[in-house]
Amino acid sequence: MTSSTVTSSQSPRPPRPNLAFRQLRGQRSPAEFAAAVRRAAHEIGERVSCDARYIGRVEAGEIRCPNYAYERVFLHMFPGCTLTDLGFAPRSAVRGRASRAPHEKREAYDPYHSTDSPDPHDLHDPHDLHNPYHPHEDHENHEESDVLRRAFMTRGGATVAAASLGPLGPAFDASAADRPAYRAGASDAGAVEEAVRRIRLLDDRHGADGLYRRAAAPLRAAYALLDVGATRQTTADRLHSGAGELAVSVGWLAHDSGRFDDARSHYAEALATARMTGDPALEAHAFCNTAFLARDAGRPREAVRAAQAAQRVGRGLGSARLMSLLALREAGGWAGLADRTGCERALARAQALFERGASDADPEWMSFYGEAELAGLEAQCWSTLGDWPRAARHARRAAQLQDPHFMRNIALYTAELSDDLARGGRPDEAAAAGTRVLDLLGQVQSSRIQTMLAGTARVLLPHRRAGAVSDFLERHASAPRPV
Repeated sequence: MTSSTVTSSQSPRPPRPNLAFRQLRGQRSPAEFAAAVRRAAHEIGERVSCDARYIGRVEAGEIRCPNYAYERVFLHMFPGCTLTDLGFAPRSAVRGRASRAPHEKREAYDPYHSTDSPDPHDLHDPHDLHNPYHPHEDHENHEESDVLRRAFMTRGGATVAAASLGPLGPAFDASAADRPAYRAGASDAGAVEEAVRRIRLLDDRHGADGLYRRAAAPLRAAYALLDVGATRQTTADRLHSGAGELAVSVGWLAHDSGRFDDARSHYAEALATARMTGDPALEAHAFCNTAFLARDAGRPREAVRAAQAAQRVGRGLGSARLMSLLALREAGGWAGLADRTGCERALARAQALFERGASDADPEWMSFYGEAELAGLEAQCWSTLGDWPRAARHARRAAQLQDPHFMRNIALYTAELSDDLARGGRPDEAAAAGTRVLDLLGQVQSSRIQTMLAGTARVLLPHRRAGAVSDFLERHASAPRPV
């Protein structure tokens, strides 16, 4: 890693914004541009955890030079450009490798345990850490890797959240938080935030079932860090926000894997954290997920109330896309109450708000919300109301529009389509869609999707003599069930 020569007494120099990179983003929101980066990475076989916050840090100049994976992706996206054309500094100026002899002893800068934040001009992409637990890491510098391996293995606390959540290897402990002299720093807050991002990205690709229990460790450590306090108020604010978002994320994993009581508890924990610290963004998120859970748990009136509460809190946040999603949560509740008029009004409001477009005010966690999710949630409303043809039309559109990165959602929308077709009297098409879902279940683990598919299989039983239906039912019966 780059040696830090900055002491805590030195005043940091402000980073220089990357205007060239900002210009390349154009009218797209940071979340939309991050999705484009992930698509480009997929095209060339790279794996990057790009989100709106990463794009914001690049544009703010905090990341002076991307790691090698991001470099390959950016150069693929913008053929003929160099890193300098994209507004980045030369790698040698950031990492200092060109001027070092191979045998030269280097100070090991530990980005997770520095007492104060280093000079932003000395910062590079944190994704470029040589993480010994990462299965796709190229260990270019073995000395550097050994230093980091010792740091990850011997220093406790939430500071190794990102490492343990990369491949979801050994859960980290909270021993640092147990030491009376320990106080959380900015690096701890950053690790909690990275844990949230890793959970979301892994859930997008693989679903919740394999993640839930292993994600509980970072959540416990995050709240332990809140108990011991932070070195600065800004760090304390970040820790509270990060811990709350982590509670929502872990709650969602419980929700999607059918553990509704656990999910309710985690969402309540996030809501309490938001209200203690006066964090309206976190409060809106917690209410949003509470509304979704209430709908799935058969409490539609609670879903309506929670969605309306989220909208009251969210109005001042300046995100039309957030308000659109919250209107959809309300629509789901009205559908559960068999109130078609209330549902249609909420759906119309959601569509109108969505059409206002993305903005920089959109929360980072909403990167999943685009045209596909809008269509998918509307399909669920029409399905609940028993309008199978309309539900199938929206579900088909959702599956066609979905970014390949969101593998779980593709499986979800296709399962919705299969069920709507089956209930709408189109068994052969339903069986074909159900078979596509079975193809995806090798990569996606979601009890919610499994439950939907089981319901579809029951609807199709009277048609089991048809060839396509028979094949689907036989394969579904032999498919492994979630444990």
